[in-house]
Amino acid sequence: MTYVARTVDIELDDLLDLAPAIALDGPKGVGKTATASRRATASWQLDDPAQRSLLEADPEFRDAPAGTLLLDEWQRLPETWDSVRRRVDEGAPPGRFLLTGSASPGPGVDTHSGAGRILSLRMRPLALHERELATPTVSLQALLAGTAGMIDGSTSLTAGDYLRAIERSGFPGIHGQPDRLRRGLLDAYLQRVIDRDLPDLGFAVRRPETLRRWLAAYAAATSTTTSYSRILDATTSGDGSQPAKTTTITYRDQLSRLWLLDPVPGWSPSRNPIARLQQAPKHQLADPALAARLLNLSAPALASASGAAMAGPLFESLAALGVRVAAQAAEARVGHLRTRNGDHEVDLVVEGPDGQVLGIEVKLAASVHDGDVRHLLWLRDQLPDQVVDLLVLTTGRQAYRRRDGVVVVPLALLGA
Repeated sequence: MTYVARTVDIELDDLLDLAPAIALDGPKGVGKTATASRRATASWQLDDPAQRSLLEADPEFRDAPAGTLLLDEWQRLPETWDSVRRRVDEGAPPGRFLLTGSASPGPGVDTHSGAGRILSLRMRPLALHERELATPTVSLQALLAGTAGMIDGSTSLTAGDYLRAIERSGFPGIHGQPDRLRRGLLDAYLQRVIDRDLPDLGFAVRRPETLRRWLAAYAAATSTTTSYSRILDATTSGDGSQPAKTTTITYRDQLSRLWLLDPVPGWSPSRNPIARLQQAPKHQLADPALAARLLNLSAPALASASGAAMAGPLFESLAALGVRVAAQAAEARVGHLRTRNGDHEVDLVVEGPDGQVLGIEVKLAASVHDGDVRHLLWLRDQLPDQVVDLLVLTTGRQAYRRRDGVVVVPLALLGA
């Protein structure tokens, strides 16, 4: 399979010249091994018992070849983390270790945090700008730096194309497959989480159908701050039975360990705090296609009257995926803003390393009206010294800047 270049490639190439150890984290199937292998001199696959035994016999890496050593699925031998940390403390050179993991160790595993020694990077599914559907003309990093200049560019993608992008998935091994196979692979991915991945973490799923219902309820809450108690209520089965609250909290925690849940946190500015902000996260699964599959929503279904209610939230999920991939490369953090009384909401807020702020609204429509930007303009009024730009992501054809300064960009034209 042809390798698809990722935004995280640029990050890795920069950081391998600086950091002795980098951990690349993300859900299974996201492409971590393929990306890391391109930079490794040698690889130890720790999900292979034979190769795992090599490290068990040589925890100090005395017999490891020089260059960049990839320790794939390191969580299968959690002591690996501390071994790498000690080598860093002893003066390992830049680019010595790459660790990839599809799960974080559980609370019962005693490993050092690695703070100050091992740099962690999150790898997410393919963002829209990485899928080669269009050539991006607007850089998120430039918007955040206030250096975007002229805003232009056009695309032929329609709203239907974006709905199709949602269902096609951002997992590289699934994305390009024929429809029937792709649906089967997504179903198998979800089933493996329940049957294999969670038990591998030491969590036995006693009632798989209940976990599947909880996941579907979580998917239905995509791009909202719906409380976990309401998600629990939606998990009730046809016979009226409902899992215990403690059980669903365990679901959330264990699925987070697998990087399957990727909520957008509530945001508050690092300077000049805005009063009365809600801090509840917006719910997101790692890939919008997983949410669509859990809800049995294809692109035609999302375009129909019966599925239209989820089309906007899933489009926002697709946009959030791309923004977070690009923001990470810009050393920025991403959150959402909502006041406690709900008077003001901003779908995504990107805050750069120097405190600069980019406000983003996501709109499943081709055109933008004054009412669509009122919350963005409010944000600029609240933080005039921090907001460097404002952006609306749409399904339209043309990128441009409005007279009030707000940038309007079709999602396909936004790149890192």
